[in-house]
Formats: sequence, C-alpha cells, structure tokens
Amino acid sequence: MNAVTAVDASDVLVSVRGLEVHFPVRGEGIRKKGAGVLRAVDGVDLDILRGETLGLVGESGCGKSTLGNAVLRLIPPTGGSIDFAGTDVTSVGGKGLRELRRRAGMVFQDPFASLDPRRTVAQTVSEPLEVHGLRSGKRERAARVGELLELVGLDPAVAGRYPHEFSGGQRQRVGIARALAGEPDFLVCDEAIASLDVSVQAQVLNLLRRLQKQLGLTLLFISHDLSAVRHISDRIAVMYLGRIVEIGPASAVGSDPQMPYTQALLSAVPVPHPALERQRQRVVLRGDVPSPAAVPSGCRFRTRCPYVFEPCDDVDPALQPAGAPGQLAACHLHGVVGTPVERTPEGVPAEP
Repeated sequence: MNAVTAVDASDVLVSVRGLEVHFPVRGEGIRKKGAGVLRAVDGVDLDILRGETLGLVGESGCGKSTLGNAVLRLIPPTGGSIDFAGTDVTSVGGKGLRELRRRAGMVFQDPFASLDPRRTVAQTVSEPLEVHGLRSGKRERAARVGELLELVGLDPAVAGRYPHEFSGGQRQRVGIARALAGEPDFLVCDEAIASLDVSVQAQVLNLLRRLQKQLGLTLLFISHDLSAVRHISDRIAVMYLGRIVEIGPASAVGSDPQMPYTQALLSAVPVPHPALERQRQRVVLRGDVPSPAAVPSGCRFRTRCPYVFEPCDDVDPALQPAGAPGQLAACHLHGVVGTPVERTPEGVPAEP
C-alpha cells in the first residue's frame, strides 16, 4: 500500500512523484529576467490505477491542465518523475516517446480548435494509424476509421465531411475517435466537456464512461466542474495552487470532503431541488487565489481558509488519512494521522 496515495502499487499504471513544472517570470520590460518562478505544478505525488477514471478538479489556474500535459510529455517537467507502465516518461525519446504517444492520448477542451479545418474526418482520425503503422493500406485504414466513428456514436458515412459541418458535441466525438485510433491504454481528457452545451455534456460523459468500461481504458478526467467529475470518476483528486490537497473515492470526496477547499467546491454545486437549495449552507472563500509566482508560506490555502490556526502559517501539511478508507487530505485539522482534530463551533481546533 502506498502511503502517499492510498492505493496498491501493483495496480498502478501512471505514477507521479514530486512532479514540478515551473516557468520563469520576467520582470517589467521584455528583456528583464530573474523576477521569479511561476510554480504551475509544485511537487505533486499521484497514482492512477489501471482501468479507473481519476477525476482531477480545481479552480481555473490551479495547474490541472499543466499536470495533464506534463504526464504526456507535452510540457517538459522541471523536476520529479513520471512512470508510465514501468517506463520513465521524463527520459524517453525517439521510439520510446512515439510509443508513449500511441499508448497515451489526449482529448482537448475545444473540439473545433483541436481539429484541422482543412482535413476531413477520415484524414483526421486515420492520421494516428499512419503515424504508428497500425493499418497497412488505405482500405484497411478506411475500415478502421469507420469502426472508430461507430464506436463514438457517429455514422461512418460522415467520414468525408469537414469539422465545420458538425455540432460541438459531434466534433468532440471526432476528437475522441482520433484519440482512440492509436489503441491507447490511457487517455487524458482536459476539460473535454467545458465548451459544450449542458445537454450535450451528459452525452459525452456517458460516452466516455462506456468507452472506459468497453475498452478497459484508464482516464484522467480534468475539470473545474465537481458535479461532472463525481458523475464519471472512481476516485477524485482535488488540486489547489499546484498541489494535490485531497484525494479519495469519488463517493467519499463528493459527499464528505475533509479539506476546507473541497468543502467550498462542493458547496458551490447547485442542488436540483429548490427547497434544499435554499436551506443548505454555502462555504464562501475569502479573497482570491494567490499567484503561483508568490505561493504563501505554510499551508498554501491558509489565506482563504475559514479554519486557519497557528500551524497553518509555517507548516506545509502533507497528505494524510482523513475520513473514509483511502481518503487523504492535506490539512492541519487532521493533526493526528487518521483522527480529525475536534473543532469548536467557530471551526478552530479545540484545546486539548
């Protein structure tokens, strides 16, 4: 059992340790340097299990997309390690990197911008087949394109059309078909439903759930929408200012969050019942998210937390057991491992 992420190491497909993605921040003026470092991803430990959907949730700018891109080596990490099925992602190149591109795909946020408007659906979906040599001739590739389109719920007859001839939901299905063309084990879905109408979002979520079960895929589903993440995920990881601050089973994190930040995210999800919506308490965070170029000392959430107390100013909390089995939270309110600290009505830990 891994103490950091509370999972069995033998079931892990992707293992991230101490991952950092830092960007230099320039000073005033184009040529001035040395103003600091923007810590987009700042020491992330994360395991993704074979065949699971791990939801990654957090506010805009917390580092979710940067983390997903770094795992696929679309952005070079500046520190830490990424292990994919026993291969060190940070050190592969050439054939090794090409194989990673085949086995790990990406579904992007904007289904129009991610598709070349000058290429037909058939050309777009068949490109991975050509690059990775998965089908030997045009006829075989065309047949495979038809299979992939059917798999994502599109008529193979649309293969000769261009992206502008489709709705947003249909374009996203084309993007998913392209991501599946390489026969991957792992997909990163980066805000894959954010630009779609609400009615279409549910269709795409259900499609991803079906594909995950049918093909045995492992998914990293990135979103700022906690309700969507709860719908599709087996486990949920919550990210704040470049770090994972809570992780655990979706049922536990979605119903009994142990980190004040997760509680605030959950309270912002509307309840589809007018009376209950009026009665429920909301957790309103004070202030704005600090800049990742000026991360607060101690607990990085302390500048907005309603429960802040003395240790928060100086001590950066590590993930530790809290709540349900397999649930971890980086919070000083859980001062004794596995046992939450008693709170007063004001939310401050009680005196021993």
